[in-house]
Amino acid sequence: MKLLYDFFPVILFFVVYKFYGAIPPDAIHAINPLLPLTLVPGQHSDAIFLATAVAIVASFLQVGFYWARHRRAETMHLVSLALITLFGGATLVLHNPEFIKWKPTAINWLFGIAFLGSQFIGRKTLVERIMSHAITVPHSIWRRLNLGWVVFFFVSGALNIWVAYQFSQEIWVDFKLFGLLGLSVVFIIAQAFYLARFMQEPPTKEEP
Repeated sequence: MKLLYDFFPVILFFVVYKFYGAIPPDAIHAINPLLPLTLVPGQHSDAIFLATAVAIVASFLQVGFYWARHRRAETMHLVSLALITLFGGATLVLHNPEFIKWKPTAINWLFGIAFLGSQFIGRKTLVERIMSHAITVPHSIWRRLNLGWVVFFFVSGALNIWVAYQFSQEIWVDFKLFGLLGLSVVFIIAQAFYLARFMQEPPTKEEP
């Protein structure tokens, strides 16, 4: 459920992009004054611009809702918000979809660098800091798992930009949701199986 919440802006981006042609012209004309460009109803090349604007708003709502509920913000949500505002804003202002295509790569590589840095700085890796309150495994296993996340982030970022420039925009939008989400689900499941091999059972009480 949390994974879907994390992908909330991406899901809305996908929906708006795919159904742009079904949006009534009056709605498009009402949105235009809010954007730094003019959208043409039914013109599919403009779909990515409205989808980008919606994703930016969704990211702000995502952070705001989480704050209202937990009185704190998740680092991943804040970083994603900053990057989509930067890359998405550039796409809207410059009327160039290339910038938003780099956003998934930027966030994956940024987290990859952060996780890699934690391998050498500090007593605990980022993975151990995030998960050790719920799971107990040897320190060496946390370090291996942290490196696994480093590889995952860098591979995901590279795949995103490869798909963006080797295939059509339609395919990239599909990959942005289903490809990256699917990779995340597979990796998380693999992580669970890997950790299960090393989880330390709590001591059992002997019966009197």
